Amino acid sequence: MMTCRPIFLSPILNPPDLKDPVFNEPWEAQAFAMVVKLHERGHFTWSEWAETLGAEIKSWDAPYYEHWLAALEKIVEAKGLMSQVERLNRVEAWDRAAHATPHGQPIELSRS
Repeated sequence: MMTCRPIFLSPILNPPDLKDPVFNEPWEAQAFAMVVKLHERGHFTWSEWAETLGAEIKSWDAPYYEHWLAALEKIVEAKGLMSQVERLNRVEAWDRAAHATPHGQPIELSRS
């Protein structure tokens, strides 16, 4: 089982030297970190990432990190790291786990 713990008031979300948080929600920081880690592991270049993110930003009007997440989904599918079916199954599993978890508790996502 994978446990996700809240990172509210963390140095990532609320650095002490900045007036405003870098990320508005924990998922934004997590999506950012996933992109960095996948790049570090050689799954795509920064140029590929910039092209994918830029295309998302141009294609529709949304908050920045929603573009970031959509670009992440597209690039992992394009690179064969996860299929669309796998991604949609994970989204459904996450939604079920989130709805079954009492407020304030870590969400536990089964690996099955």
